[in-house]
Amino acid sequence: MERFVEVILPLPIYSTFTYAVPEALIDKVVVGGRVLVQFGKKKFYTAIVESVHSQRPEGYEVKPFVALLDEEPIVRYPQLKFWHWIADYYLCAVGDVYKAAVPTGLKPESETFISLNPDFEFDSDTKLSEHQAAIVQLLEQKKRLRVSEIEQETGFRNIVRHINPMLTTGLIEIDEHVVEKYHPRKESFVRLTADRSDHDRLHEFFALVSRSQRQEKLLVAYLDMSRWLSVNSTPAEVGRQQLLEKSGATPGILKALVDKGIFEVYRKSVNRFKSDTGVVAGTPELPQLSEAQNTALQQIRTSFTETAITLLHGVTGSGKTEIYTHLINETLQSGSQVLFLVPEISLTTQLTDRLRRIFGNRLIVYHSKFSDAERVDIWRRLLTSVEPMVILGVRSSVFLPFARLGLIIVDEEHEASFKQYDPAPRYNARDAALVLASMHGAKTLLGSATPAVETYYKATTGKYGLVTLDVRYRDAQLPEVEIVDMKAMRKRKEVKGILSSTLRLATDRAMADGKQAIMFQNRRGFAPVVVCRTCGWTPKCQNCDVSLVYHKNSALLRCHYCGYSRSLPALCPACGDNAIEIYGYGTERIAEEVHREFEGHRVVRMDLDTTRNKDAYQEIIEEFARHDTDILVGTQMVTKGLDFENVRVVGVLNADTLLNFPDFRSNERAFNMLEQVAGRAGRRADKGHVIIQTTAPDHPVLTDVKHHDYSAYYARELEDRQRYAYPPFTRIINIYIKHKDAATVDALAVTYTLELRKVFGDRVLGPEKPLVSRVATWFLQSVMLKIEANASMRKVKDLLRSVTASLASDSRLKSAVIYYDVDPV
Repeated sequence: MERFVEVILPLPIYSTFTYAVPEALIDKVVVGGRVLVQFGKKKFYTAIVESVHSQRPEGYEVKPFVALLDEEPIVRYPQLKFWHWIADYYLCAVGDVYKAAVPTGLKPESETFISLNPDFEFDSDTKLSEHQAAIVQLLEQKKRLRVSEIEQETGFRNIVRHINPMLTTGLIEIDEHVVEKYHPRKESFVRLTADRSDHDRLHEFFALVSRSQRQEKLLVAYLDMSRWLSVNSTPAEVGRQQLLEKSGATPGILKALVDKGIFEVYRKSVNRFKSDTGVVAGTPELPQLSEAQNTALQQIRTSFTETAITLLHGVTGSGKTEIYTHLINETLQSGSQVLFLVPEISLTTQLTDRLRRIFGNRLIVYHSKFSDAERVDIWRRLLTSVEPMVILGVRSSVFLPFARLGLIIVDEEHEASFKQYDPAPRYNARDAALVLASMHGAKTLLGSATPAVETYYKATTGKYGLVTLDVRYRDAQLPEVEIVDMKAMRKRKEVKGILSSTLRLATDRAMADGKQAIMFQNRRGFAPVVVCRTCGWTPKCQNCDVSLVYHKNSALLRCHYCGYSRSLPALCPACGDNAIEIYGYGTERIAEEVHREFEGHRVVRMDLDTTRNKDAYQEIIEEFARHDTDILVGTQMVTKGLDFENVRVVGVLNADTLLNFPDFRSNERAFNMLEQVAGRAGRRADKGHVIIQTTAPDHPVLTDVKHHDYSAYYARELEDRQRYAYPPFTRIINIYIKHKDAATVDALAVTYTLELRKVFGDRVLGPEKPLVSRVATWFLQSVMLKIEANASMRKVKDLLRSVTASLASDSRLKSAVIYYDVDPV
């Protein structure tokens, strides 16, 4: 009987595709397994089998898939269900979700290679540009290269515009080759050639090495490491390298024992993921809880009997993590798995150490700084195991193949970092985690000192449980917050650079007392403004509608949107005058100024530029925690849940950049970030001092932060949201139209909005240009759609697709891109 499979491709395509199952594989194909399929004339992709059936499609010829890659699923059924929810709610294709969810190493696909056409004949009419001649010369040497490799070798940008004419004339040719990105790691192991019960053979081995003390030592080391002589234990595999290190033997000594027939060496694939601490979790030593923490823990347990979702609203430094560990332990003891979500990789570094000490090798860490091969190995471990474990990770961790998920903890649940912006799916991991937990029958605990308005609204209206922890751990006091009026300070000439006299004196006192300080500025680079004093010229990105930011360490002007960079010119390219000046402060400049101001004290900077490699976060945080550095200068990375016991002073260098932003969430973002960064101070016996520099000292958000008054901030914010119909009273969908031509995108946005209004009426606002109206050569227009909070997102998705379909005859749409951002933050 004929069999067919419906497969999901890692492409932004809304439907599945049907392929025939080769007769020899009918009994081997499984839902959730991978098959290699040809899509189009030349491309090959790894597809996920969504269903198997016997109904032949009508109207077109069905091709068989090319190869079966798995006889066991690599994606569990709940994951496929979860993928479809993500696709429906966030208005994207399930292929987008598949591409984001599964590590690249599990998705072999064809890549385009370029080579010279051996049959092409040069003649007098063949004319090559300088760039094309360089490409030809490179291909003569290397024979066959990817497009990315040509770009890397030549340093040319927009390489496709040089290649296309060569392809048209037949000078070069392209071909597709399936590239396997994941290769299992293999290691060498050693084993005895005798059976474990053959004691006579073992005596013979000792007789053979009796004349060599080093060979005998190697044999004894193996018996010890393998537990060979322990009757009550299973023999352990012994790695070749580990055996040589333990015994102090050389590879030559091992080879001698292999030649004597005592040992044999074999190779096998091993999982790259290792709990390299060597800690094996038995009965964990849980932290002692205070009376307030114990009360909160009991309230959470009670809440979980009534609702699956509970919010823990605990002030900064109240010891939420200690409560989490007790809940994690209870879940592990019940045989279930735990997902512990944090918004930033920087948070995992401190948490990893704390959780590893308690849960040992039952802790798995998963984030984007891992290599793809490491992520594949972690994926495979979870896929093949139902053991109780805790997974500590960032937003992408929601896609892991959990078998027995019992609890999800979302720490700092208010954080915008849980939201994926580009590419699709533009999901919020916090909200996705709630759905994931419900699919597994698991509980969810949301934790924050400054909960998102929507979350707190649901907690206070009974949809979620609510537990409040309003005292700091060990009765530590909340820090004193001082608002510094920078206008008045400058009039009195009490500002030096970006530091007010108030902040300088407080930091001096902290340094004198052997304490530490944090300086917060949510802008990286050296200086955000570069301008010619004579003519007003400002360097702009050639791809985006933004000014370039000066980075002194690399001596480059950089775009923080697309990555474009150029050197800082010595003379103004517009007027030729030597009058280029830099203004403003990024973290790089602040670190330099702080180092000058507090000479003799160690200053370290933590931002995207200093934490690009895998271990940079951990190194910076560990140095500061050990007090190897005195002052930490950073962006929002330093605001999120980090715990340093010696920090007395926190300086917010320019609060104005957080306030007065043209967005309905600007007050929420400002309050959350300021309250969170303030919470890094005085987390032990020493009371902290937070100094916020601003030109708007009477701003209500700053007043609320000064008094640590979340309730007042929330009440005012909720009133404004209700008055203007914003979340939690509505749901927001931002629709973006992109095109390479500015006039076309403007006209198309008007046409598209008129069609939207026919369906959604006055729920449609816009179109308008976003704050940055051109990114990476694409011009943008945006439309805001406000819909009822309880509206069906699947129905909204169908309506939006019908609007796009109604414009199918509009030729402008073919070269445009339309995408949706649901619940923007």
